[in-house]
Amino acid sequence: MLIGLTGGIAAGKSSVAAMFGDLGALLLDSDKIAHTVLHDMWEMTTGGRLVRLLDVSMPELSDENGNLDRRKLSRLVFADAERRKRLEEEIHPLVAAASWRMIDLARKVLPSRHIVYESALLVEVGRHKTMDRLVVVFADDRTRIQRLMARNSLSEDEAKARLAAQMPQLEKVRLADFVIDNSNSLEETSRQVAKVWEAFNAGQEEDS
Repeated sequence: MLIGLTGGIAAGKSSVAAMFGDLGALLLDSDKIAHTVLHDMWEMTTGGRLVRLLDVSMPELSDENGNLDRRKLSRLVFADAERRKRLEEEIHPLVAAASWRMIDLARKVLPSRHIVYESALLVEVGRHKTMDRLVVVFADDRTRIQRLMARNSLSEDEAKARLAAQMPQLEKVRLADFVIDNSNSLEETSRQVAKVWEAFNAGQEEDS
């Protein structure tokens, strides 16, 4: 099966994906695919399409070595809704095309493996409808804010702004086939993942 894995920012999607990987799933991460797309849009000397798209100077997006600084990019687009919209409209079709190429290859090479496709914006762009199952990772807002502050070196106001910029978690939960609450210990999350994995395999047997 092709399983979509999504959730709000800092809900812990990557931790849950890794648990599915330990159980035998083949993992595809749209965020890593997006990094490749952004790299392709960036040129060391001028910043290329990315600088033109966002109407900024190269130093506003580059590190001291002239490479794209994704932290600077994140701060820029989360502070400017119009720039974020332009960036998303540009990269989403490219990420989707690259993702489907990888999914098609995985299905041909490893047809017996479940594929877990992790994507933060799976529901927002409508690709959840193409998945066999949808898993939503949930965590309470206080936990997510604390994680964001620690992980991304953000102030509390910056972390809250990033949560506010995204689709509310409950809208994704209502669409889910399975919900995993990652607000508590990793052990508790792991138990939930194991139960969902069992359901995947049971469902595969029923479908066959």
